Amino acid sequence: MEIIENKYLAIRTRNPNKISEVIKDTQILRIDSDIHTVAVNWELEEAQYLNKLKVKNVPSPIHRDYDWPGVFPPMAHQRDTAEFLTLNTRAFVFNEQGTGKTASAIWASDYLIKAGYVRRVLIVCPLSIMQAAWQADLFKFAVHRSVAVAHGTRNKRSEIINGYYEYVVINYDGVSIVADDIAKNNFDLIIIDEANAYKSVSTKRWKIMNKLVTPTTWLWMMTGTPAAQSPFDAYGLAKLCVPHQVPRFAGAFKESVMVNISRFKWIPRNDASQKIFKALQPAIRFTKKDCLDLPDVTHTDREAPLTAQQKKYYELIRKEFLVVSGKEEITSANAAVNLSKLLQVSCGAVYSNSKATLEFDVSNRLQVVKEVIEEASAKVLIFVPFKHAINIVREFLIKEGIPNEVISGEVPPTQRNDIFNRFQTKGDDDLKVLIIQPAAASHGVTLTAANVIIWYAPVTSTETYLQANARIDRHGQRNPMTVVHIQGSKVERDLYAMLQNRLESHEKLIDLYKRVLTE
Repeated sequence: MEIIENKYLAIRTRNPNKISEVIKDTQILRIDSDIHTVAVNWELEEAQYLNKLKVKNVPSPIHRDYDWPGVFPPMAHQRDTAEFLTLNTRAFVFNEQGTGKTASAIWASDYLIKAGYVRRVLIVCPLSIMQAAWQADLFKFAVHRSVAVAHGTRNKRSEIINGYYEYVVINYDGVSIVADDIAKNNFDLIIIDEANAYKSVSTKRWKIMNKLVTPTTWLWMMTGTPAAQSPFDAYGLAKLCVPHQVPRFAGAFKESVMVNISRFKWIPRNDASQKIFKALQPAIRFTKKDCLDLPDVTHTDREAPLTAQQKKYYELIRKEFLVVSGKEEITSANAAVNLSKLLQVSCGAVYSNSKATLEFDVSNRLQVVKEVIEEASAKVLIFVPFKHAINIVREFLIKEGIPNEVISGEVPPTQRNDIFNRFQTKGDDDLKVLIIQPAAASHGVTLTAANVIIWYAPVTSTETYLQANARIDRHGQRNPMTVVHIQGSKVERDLYAMLQNRLESHEKLIDLYKRVLTE
């Protein structure tokens, strides 16, 4: 294919009539034997038609017409992803976590708004990344667009949906609260991030979204791990996005990709992968290994808002420290101890002066942990600073059926070695996640079977933080890595910033504590 005068596409074809049937003003440039070279206008509609005709390597006019705004230029795979999206009104993006698919979707949708194909965009995603990922990236790559996060009371959500924002970001369960408002406002493009949340057609969440997606709606569904748990998971995604590519009823699809070997057990058929691939089209996928222009380690933040119970005790403890600070000098020692108390609230458990443990509702944070594990392409390490919080995380993962072990100061060396060996050599079904107390395994050990680290909460030592991250960044690591910071309070955000900037001094810790007292 050749671009002529930046206005036309020159295409070699044996059947020019097939192209002229759907594209007006097709011009024959030359005929070589039975091969015709034809020219068509290079606009988005023509490019989309050619793409549907399965013409190879059709370029989107985004190349010609878009200036790619933002704090940094797109990487090659991000350009390819954005181009793919503009050519497909219904599409799947299966790019791996950490490859920058959020920015690609922003550039593609911004181009469509600029070109007049889309007026408003609804972004549906987990609560944890509404602001930390989507709102933050929209400010980075489409600062000229109006953006709002529809979260809070029903009236607040409704006001934002009915407003004049070009981009509205909302969480999965928030959609049901204002579904009628969304339907009336007729969003031209819906982007669903971490789309596995819509894998089941029997859920209220799926049924509501299915009503909101009209025949003319652009729909892009994004996840790094399609059908990760079962081939049957692909049905909900395909039924929502490309319903004509799967059977009308879920049972028929399940029987086509799985075999019932006992009353309660189904296993994948040998050709399940091929059938899933066919059902989930059109799709694009880049793994981290494909993206040679990506940094080796990607750091990302995930929001886990404090629950009402956590907020209450966080403020009580902070105000108590504020009163005490007026009576005594703030030293690095008491600053560290008091910051630790606030971090304990964020983690879900506080130790009282009498050594008793007070537990809090920490469901938001645990949900984020689950989301990151499901997105991960390999094994996962979770660094948890406090002993009782470790128990909370472990009990949650056991309940979710995720194989895990704990490494803490209470685990004997011989048992630790056995756990490390299993983690490095056995499959995910045996051991998928290690929950680690940072001081217990932040030095020496190699854990390259994992390529994702979750910080359940920050530590106050830069040296511990860096050494812990180095457990996966060692000889033998074959995959680019991701470090995820879970945060829900100001003290956590400030600590992560301090750790990433490698700032560790008594003065910095005291300054941070003073800011917390006066926030």
